[in-house]
Amino acid sequence: MLDLIEFGLFITLLIVGFFAGTIVEKRHYASIRKREREYADVLTFAMRFPPDRVTPQRAFLVHGTVVISSDYFKTFVAGLRNLFGGRLRTYETLMERARREALLRLKHDARRQGAKLVICVRFETTTISTGWAASIEVFAFGTALIPERNSETNAALAFGARSATPA
Repeated sequence: MLDLIEFGLFITLLIVGFFAGTIVEKRHYASIRKREREYADVLTFAMRFPPDRVTPQRAFLVHGTVVISSDYFKTFVAGLRNLFGGRLRTYETLMERARREALLRLKHDARRQGAKLVICVRFETTTISTGWAASIEVFAFGTALIPERNSETNAALAFGARSATPA
């Protein structure tokens, strides 16, 4: 009798985990898509150096971090998949959500400080295991660039521009 109750609890947790996890994941993706449109003006690049420019720029570090946990259903399915090997698609969506969220938080940090361009964007990931739930942390960081205020004067000097008045 006790085994039947434990099995029923296990099945109930799987079902609740599946539906609750699906709802939470769909809401998170909707939020991500909305904020990606909102932060589309903040450009991010993995390249190491900025595009060739003559305007001097102020540079500073920006970052975004997120920790996302897997639901009970995904953890169970991943455990079954580990028995047979192969891709863990259930965790791939978890990684994708975490990377996109960390990048959005990085863009928020850049915009908050007045930057519209972030170069040398990198990601670091860490797996956090607490009991049965797998969680991952994604840390995104990069160098934000802001053109200096007197850039028109500096650009003219860099090109050796002469004044329009005759000498």
